[in-house]
Amino acid sequence: MKILVLGASGATGRYLVGQLLIRNQHLKIIVRPLASIPDSWITDTRIQIIRTEISEMTSEEATRHTTDCQAIASCLGHTMSLRGIYGMPHRLVLNTVKLFCDVVKRKTGRPVKFLLMNTAGYRNEDNNEQVSALQRIAMAIIRTAIPPHLDNELAADYLRIEVGKHISAIQWVVIRPDNLTEEGGVSAYDTNTSPVSTLFRPNKVSRINVAHFMAELITEHHLWERWKGQMPVISNSSRL
Repeated sequence: MKILVLGASGATGRYLVGQLLIRNQHLKIIVRPLASIPDSWITDTRIQIIRTEISEMTSEEATRHTTDCQAIASCLGHTMSLRGIYGMPHRLVLNTVKLFCDVVKRKTGRPVKFLLMNTAGYRNEDNNEQVSALQRIAMAIIRTAIPPHLDNELAADYLRIEVGKHISAIQWVVIRPDNLTEEGGVSAYDTNTSPVSTLFRPNKVSRINVAHFMAELITEHHLWERWKGQMPVISNSSRL
């Protein structure tokens, strides 16, 4: 299998590349022109490195990069700086999801897996997920004050509504991590159909656990069949 990883040089994308290499997968990774990446990636024959500004990519370029890929995994996000949060492009994630979905929809053959790393702050209306009035108010403020959150919501909505479950060329999963942390290795984690925490009392999940789950989704058929067309929430396990 060949897998295209978007946002591969990011905090979680790096872990995903590592997890996929452990499973001996062949990768194409898209990183910014000046992004720092491990030297081992440069010499690894299983990795094709594409240095470009993804926000400036054309449909022709996206088509070329996805032609031989059976899965696309996006860990794309906004840089956590004033420029990254409030600067252009405000719809980086949404526009990228649209671009690659439009390309994939024209492909023939087996469906392409599309994985989108998102946020547990996204409310999946297909599951009738309920939140308190206070949380709804807080999320409305966040949506207005922090543009990347709205970008994530719109990207997830695009897969849920526009792609849905009726476009045969694309199968998708939106991964919704709780509060992200750094840990040294993979540990036990839980996956749920809907959030089991709240905005004010979030659970935590390590980035490497998110990457492990995404890699398992891509490579394990039974797990993909369990979650395709859904938006699993992932958090570190509360079990001892």
